[in-house]
Amino acid sequence: MPEKVVLSLLQTSALKFLGFIAFVLLSSPAYTAEIDTLNQHKIIHIRTLAASCAACHGTQGNSHSTTPVLAGLDATYFATQMFAFKNGGSSSTVMHHHAKGLNVDEITQLSHYFAQQKRISTPNPKPQMLKANHE
Repeated sequence: MPEKVVLSLLQTSALKFLGFIAFVLLSSPAYTAEIDTLNQHKIIHIRTLAASCAACHGTQGNSHSTTPVLAGLDATYFATQMFAFKNGGSSSTVMHHHAKGLNVDEITQLSHYFAQQKRISTPNPKPQMLKANHE
């Protein structure tokens, strides 16, 4: 066989072998477990950030007050609003402080988190009149 053909076969075989090794390593349980652990950490981190939103926006983004409901909100709209708060393009009493503490990835992940939450509507309580004399 001519040298070029032999060299070409060796290179092809070496590439196939390296591809096979990469496939085996990347699909191994240890690698998969490492990726799963990484994903779990990201999920926990985003849920922790979302929990801090619950103080004003309610559990899983379902507000029971005058603050906006985040649950079921379009992810693009949520991200746009958060970037506007972060960059000073939208005024707010406290949201600009919260948004400035988040990086782009966190805002994106939060936008997807809240978009996936089910919006739960709650009836508004009826106004009550207090009697002047308390017996």
